[in-house]
Amino acid sequence: MQLYTPIEIEQLQENEDLPYFIQILDWVKNFLGRPHPHLGRPGAVCPFVPHSLRSNNIRLAVIRTKDLYPEQIENIVKRYRDIFLEMDVKEHELKLSKAFLLIFPDIHIEDATKSIDNIQQKLKPLFVESGLMIGEFHKRNQSPGLHNPDFRPLRSPVPLLAIRFMVEADLPFLQSPADPHLRIRYLEAYLKRFGQKFTDETRFKTAYQALALAKEEVETANLVIY
Repeated sequence: MQLYTPIEIEQLQENEDLPYFIQILDWVKNFLGRPHPHLGRPGAVCPFVPHSLRSNNIRLAVIRTKDLYPEQIENIVKRYRDIFLEMDVKEHELKLSKAFLLIFPDIHIEDATKSIDNIQQKLKPLFVESGLMIGEFHKRNQSPGLHNPDFRPLRSPVPLLAIRFMVEADLPFLQSPADPHLRIRYLEAYLKRFGQKFTDETRFKTAYQALALAKEEVETANLVIY
């Protein structure tokens, strides 16, 4: 369960996983941490990354999955969720910049869409209800950017899962599932997390409206069934 910060990675000498750490850290710095002409908005591809790098608040781990069943991999990711939550970060700004990147070099690119995406989809409700977000990254990721549907921000050179704290701006990711039951779980967790602490009144109203709509869809479906 070894995690390394960028500074610690720079000091590593003999480590079989060092090439993967270097490759992903370079991608974080030069893709996620910088503007992109196709992003569709100003700023870095991931707005949290520049501060996370400056504060040395990103931690990376390489997870070897050869001969492991999907359930075993899921349990490993759950343990990292527990570690993430147990790490005490008192400063609000540092808390928001904290992130784990779990790198899976044994997952072949041809299998990443199935393996990484399935793990993310299965565990996301647990993470969201813990006040966290979990994102899936790999070369075949087809998820579009929020501001440019032709941009693919979740493509990484090695398959990985990213863990960070939920923020207000995550609302579009939580109201997007087609399944209204899942939307209800996500939106209730979102509203519970931020409660009366919303800084954006419009976002607060949008979340409540989306929750009401999801509940209405479930009620309508139940009436049709019966």
